[in-house]
Amino acid sequence: MSTSMLSHAFANTLANTVSRLPLPAIWTAGSAQQRTLILGVVLAVVSNLLFGVLYAYSSFLAPLSGTQVFIWRMLAMWAALVGYLLISGRLGLHVSKLKALGTVKQWAWLLLPTPIFLSQFWLFMWAPVNGQGVQTAMGYFLFPLMMVIFGCVLFGEKLSRLQWLAVSFAALGVGSEIVRTQSVSWATLWVCGSYPIYYILRRKQGIGAVTGLLVDLTVFAPFALAYLSFFAPSSLTLVSGSGFFIIMLAGLGVLSVLAMKTNVDASQMLPVNVYGMMSYLEPALLFILAITVLGNPFESAMIYSYGLIWLGIACLIVHGVRQLRCASKGVQMKKMAEAV
Repeated sequence: MSTSMLSHAFANTLANTVSRLPLPAIWTAGSAQQRTLILGVVLAVVSNLLFGVLYAYSSFLAPLSGTQVFIWRMLAMWAALVGYLLISGRLGLHVSKLKALGTVKQWAWLLLPTPIFLSQFWLFMWAPVNGQGVQTAMGYFLFPLMMVIFGCVLFGEKLSRLQWLAVSFAALGVGSEIVRTQSVSWATLWVCGSYPIYYILRRKQGIGAVTGLLVDLTVFAPFALAYLSFFAPSSLTLVSGSGFFIIMLAGLGVLSVLAMKTNVDASQMLPVNVYGMMSYLEPALLFILAITVLGNPFESAMIYSYGLIWLGIACLIVHGVRQLRCASKGVQMKKMAEAV
C-alpha cells in the first residue's frame, strides 16, 4: 500500500472518530468562521505549551552549548518535517508550490523572513542556559503588543475596550521594567523587534506554514552540517555515540515541528490582534520556567512590572469568555430560528 493511500485511510479514520465525539454545540452547529476561530485558539494554546517545553529542553542536553543545541534542533526539525511529508505523501505538493516561483524576485521575497526565523530559534535555545531567560521572556511579552500594532496599522483591525485595557496594562508593565533597570536587554529588543516581522511577511506572502518552514530549514541545513563538521566536531562525536542524545534530539525535532506548525497555523486562522493577545500565554510560561527550572535570577522589584502585565492577561481572559458567550448565544438563536 502506498504512503498516499495510507495517509488517505488515516484521514478518513480520524474524520470518522471526530464525528462521533461529543463536541460542543458551538462547534457542531456554529458557522465555518466560528469553527475556524475556535480551532485557531486551540492551536495557539497547544503551540504555547510546546514552546514552553522546548524552552527548558536545552538544559537537559549538557554538555552541548546553546548554539550547538540550536544547530542540532534545526537538523532534527528538518529530518522530522521531511519524514512527515514523505509518509503523508505531501512532499510533492510543497515542492510544486516552490517550483511555481519562477523569478528571482519571488524567491528573494520568499527567503526574506528566513534569517529572522533562524536568529529567533538560536536565541530561544541559547538564552535559557546563558542567563538571558527572563530577558527573552520579556521580549515575548512585548511581542503581542507589536502584533497588535501591526494588526491595527497594516490590516485595519480594531480592538475592543477590554483589549485596549489589556494593552495599556501590559505597556505600563513593560515601561515600569524599563524605568527600573534603566536599560533594555538586546535579547528583549531582538525578540519583540524582529519576530513580528517574520509572521507578518509569511502572512502577506500567503504560503502555508509547512511550506515556509520547509524552506527555512532546507536553506539552513547545509550550513548546520558545515558548522558541526568544522567548528564542533566533538559535538558530532558525542551525539553519534550516545543513544540518549539521539533519542533526545529526535524528540526535539518532532516537538519543534509541531510547535512551529501549530503556531503559524494559528497566526493565519486568527485576526492579528487576537493571535497577538493569545501569545501572552507563551512568555508567562517561559518566565516561570526560567526562574524555577533554569534558575535564572529574579528580583522582587520585578513583581510590580509583571503584575501589571498579568492584569492585562486577566482582561484578555474576560474578553475571551465574553466572545465565547456571544458565539454560544448565536448558536442557540440559530437553532431556535431553524426550529420555527
